Amino acid sequence: MAKLQKQFVQFHETIKLNNLDENKTLRDKRDIVLEKLRERLKKFFQEKDEPTPTFEPFNQGSYAMGTGIQPLGGDYDIDVGLKFNISKEDYPDPTEVKQWVYDALSTHTQRVEFRKPCITIFYQRHNEPIYHVDLAIYSEYSYDSSLYIAKGKPNSDERIWEASEPKKLIELVKNRFDDPEDGKQFRRVIRYLKRWKDVKFSSDGNGAPIGIGITIAAYHWLNVSKPVDYFSGKTTYDDLTAMQNFVNALIGNFRDIYNSNELRLHVELPVAPYCDVFEKMTDNHMLSFKRKLESLLSILNEAQAEAEPSEACQKLQQQFGDDFPIPTKAETAFISSAPAIVSSSSSA
Repeated sequence: MAKLQKQFVQFHETIKLNNLDENKTLRDKRDIVLEKLRERLKKFFQEKDEPTPTFEPFNQGSYAMGTGIQPLGGDYDIDVGLKFNISKEDYPDPTEVKQWVYDALSTHTQRVEFRKPCITIFYQRHNEPIYHVDLAIYSEYSYDSSLYIAKGKPNSDERIWEASEPKKLIELVKNRFDDPEDGKQFRRVIRYLKRWKDVKFSSDGNGAPIGIGITIAAYHWLNVSKPVDYFSGKTTYDDLTAMQNFVNALIGNFRDIYNSNELRLHVELPVAPYCDVFEKMTDNHMLSFKRKLESLLSILNEAQAEAEPSEACQKLQQQFGDDFPIPTKAETAFISSAPAIVSSSSSA
């Protein structure tokens, strides 16, 4: 059995994306948008002789959770929450508040979109997106002291303030494991699966499982794998086994949820609004997802059984893309292919 932990960690270092506070380029893009928003909101409301609404920004999404990856297409997604100091009861139509943000930033770049969950500002080069900033708008004050996100588009039938707990979700994911090293493997495996998703699925439409879906599924079902050497007593992390177990758990949790003879993966958000994070995927999308997971698991099993590391990594590269390293046979010639270990995998 080949030892592949070195290659997996090298792969992780290649694909990982640090949080916004550690990434100057993305942080600067965020700050420019926020500065422009404050400036233009002040101007708009002064012209109407009305008090300027204020907000507090916070990072959300994969960067805030520590699960961000380098995008294959170069389109970096920057998720920012805007907690407006308003009560949702004073604005029954949430798109009114979203309109403030859209109007303030509609000319900031050539492309700004009013989407159901957010306002998105695109930065483009040669008509191709290189960054986009998703601004989710929240109401800080409500009768039940909960945070609510503004959802919907102008004149659409579904315009609601929906209960949301983005900061609580970030903390749950970041603190899923007490042991910091266990948490690192947790985040590595999430990143591996997210890159696999980007390699194996089109980015158009709802056919691909969303990144937050993979993260929340890992929150529920990923088990840490850290075998102990018989002789030295040293604990080492085994990302390949952890990923095998996680993919196997994903496949095993497909169920006929709606008594329709169609298997679906139902993954519930652990905070409000407690929705199924894969609900937008059709039954056909789910079938494709399951089949690709089964193919991935088969390759993971083959790689684990392979005696030669370079051969194993060639198989893995077919699933994870060209960034997965393939060592030369000379580089791995003196690595034992049969470590003496006893499993002590931790339960998630």
